[in-house]
Amino acid sequence: MAGRPSIYSDEIAVEICRRLAEGESLRSICRDDAMPCVSAVMKWLFDKRHPEFVEQYTRAREAQAEILADEIMEIADDGTNDWMERGHGANKGWLANGEAINRSRLRVDSRKWVASKLLPKKYGDFQHHEMSGPDGGPIETRDVNLIDLARRIAFLLTSAAEIKEIEGKAEVEP
Repeated sequence: MAGRPSIYSDEIAVEICRRLAEGESLRSICRDDAMPCVSAVMKWLFDKRHPEFVEQYTRAREAQAEILADEIMEIADDGTNDWMERGHGANKGWLANGEAINRSRLRVDSRKWVASKLLPKKYGDFQHHEMSGPDGGPIETRDVNLIDLARRIAFLLTSAAEIKEIEGKAEVEP
């Protein structure tokens, strides 16, 4: 009986990435006896001899975030088991099934969190993004002489006052 594969192969790498892109977790994939263990996959990701795998894996994880977003909508729209029928006869009625509702909320929140980590620009919390310059580069700054800065401010204030004065005259004229 052959053991788990641990040596990198294109075929196994493609299969791992296909299953990731379909929404399966890496841990679940690696439970399959035909797949390497998680630590072997991690080694492949950090092995400079396999840059194509890193690219495939990155794209697969991005696709996985899209699958998670779809699943969020399905879970949120599925009201199955949200209500339970309780009682008998005249006392018969419906009661919210808090356990099912809370479980659905947990499933949605978990997927939202993972999607935000896999595709932070699309699904992340925008409050925590760093500011950057053009094309994600550094923000350009330059030193300004304080006298030049004072002149610019004075110019802007004067220009604003003149515009306000012109607008005021335009309102008065018929």
